[in-house]
This record gives sequence, structure tokens and C-alpha cells, in this order.
Amino acid sequence: MPDFAEPLARLIQEFKRLPGVGQKSAQRLAFHVLRGSREDAERLSQAVLDVKDKLGLCARCGNISDAELCNFCRDPHRDVTSICVVEEPHNILPIETTRAFSGVYHVLHGSISPLRGVGPDQLQIKGLLERLEDVKEVIVATNPTVEGEATAVYLSRLLKPLGVSVTRIAMGIPVGSDLEFADEVTMSKSLENRRSM
Repeated sequence: MPDFAEPLARLIQEFKRLPGVGQKSAQRLAFHVLRGSREDAERLSQAVLDVKDKLGLCARCGNISDAELCNFCRDPHRDVTSICVVEEPHNILPIETTRAFSGVYHVLHGSISPLRGVGPDQLQIKGLLERLEDVKEVIVATNPTVEGEATAVYLSRLLKPLGVSVTRIAMGIPVGSDLEFADEVTMSKSLENRRSM
């Protein structure tokens, strides 16, 4: 690795700590900051500080918010009888971009993972149970991993006796894909989640 001036080397090291950023990408980002104006650097650093200082979690659903309640929980047009449960706040975006769901969300902040010492008590499940009074359906949209599946099964067994309809998002072959590229688990889920035509 070439020797850089200490401030530049430190900036490269900090960028490398970001997920998906390797040495070359970190160097490109650092040199971009170096070439930019002081005002650009100040805006970037202020944006980073604002994320840390001005954001918290929604008191109702656990989503990221700049107020006590997030945008979805504040929206009077959202259907509060339908809750979509996700593992992390960033899991909401792909659902929202479909424009197919008009209910509200609940963020667990993780998934059940005995190997990592994460059980149901470490997740935001109690908050979900407190929201069920007028809820007709809980859609479990946890990730298609062993941990996500374990979490989905746990939630289903916990919620069904309470008289709430519990559904799981379908998983399978993406539109535009070719069957020969599907792995065994994806193909299995596709067959399992087939529907009438």
C-alpha cells in the first residue's frame, strides 16, 4: 500500500470501515473529498453528524424517524389494521417502492439467531403485541434466511392464537430470471408458494 499523508490515510481507513467499501473504493472516496471544496466536506460531515444527532427510532414501530413517530405511523391514510413486520428499517424501502402495501410497519431490529445469542427477548416483539388491538393481518416479511424463517415461524405461533391472520411474503424466482440459475432453496420456495391460475 502506498504511503499517504496521515490525514488522507486516516480518511481512507475510515471509508474502509463502511460496508462494501474496499481499499480502492476507499481511496477513490478519500481523493474525491480531497479534491472537493471545504464547503463540500463540511456538508458531508454535517450530514453524517445530523444522522447521529437528529434521528432516533419511532416510538410505535421502531422505524428510523426524526420525530416521535415515523412518517408511516403519522400518515392518517395508512391502513392500521395491516402490519408488515420486517427485520431492519432498511427492509421497508423495497416494500414501499412496490406501492402495493398501504398498511403500517413494525421493525424487529434483528432476527432470532441462537448461534449469535439472539432470542425473541432481544427483538422488538413486545411492541408488536401491544399494537394488535385493531389489527386484522400481520404480514411477516423477514429475510429468506435460516434466522428469518425461524423468526417467521416463531411469530406465527405466537400471533395465531391471538386471533390475528398471519401471512408470510412469498419467495421464489424473480421476474425476468431463468430457471436454470435458481438455487435449490429458491426453487423449493417457488414450488411451495405456487398459486392457482
